[in-house]
Amino acid sequence: MSKTRVEAFTDAVIAIVMTLMVLELKIPVTDSWNGLLSQSHKLIIYLISFINLAIYWNNHHHMFQLAKTVNGSVLWLNNWFIFSISLFPFATSWLSEFPLSQAPELTYGLIVFLANLAYLFLAKGLIKNNGTDSLIAKRLKDNRKPKISVSLNLVALLLGYLIAPIIVLIVNIVILIMWVVPEKKVEQHYQHL
Repeated sequence: MSKTRVEAFTDAVIAIVMTLMVLELKIPVTDSWNGLLSQSHKLIIYLISFINLAIYWNNHHHMFQLAKTVNGSVLWLNNWFIFSISLFPFATSWLSEFPLSQAPELTYGLIVFLANLAYLFLAKGLIKNNGTDSLIAKRLKDNRKPKISVSLNLVALLLGYLIAPIIVLIVNIVILIMWVVPEKKVEQHYQHL
């Protein structure tokens, strides 16, 4: 089965999700810099979510460039990934309204956790579908970043619940920093082409 439709569909969904997020940003109630500054926490949370989605898109793109084919299982795993991502506008909006509250923080963290878990399983599904000798298997088989991300998400949710909700957002920023640099094995592959 061709992978191009999956890539195009995912690209479209991520673009729509990014657009919905920006539409949730409200215009300041005054025409002053103080009015804009009063919205700064909302802009910061929007920026974190936007970077998160951009990183998902970049890594999804790299991963699918390594794959040759997809099957029904990969399609459903990709749908799970897309579902998780589609919840970002809701979680971003709620968190931007109540940035230090437990329920919005934990909801945001849970959605990031679901997206990271979906990405991990999607990578495993692509490797299984393309075979252990495939290029994607060779480049991503020992990839630890998705597993570390999921583990850190669980720690963040636990600490956010037990200690302070803001820990969820802080740990998610750490995860983002880890993912800003694309997977080195994938980058090396494309540099040698």
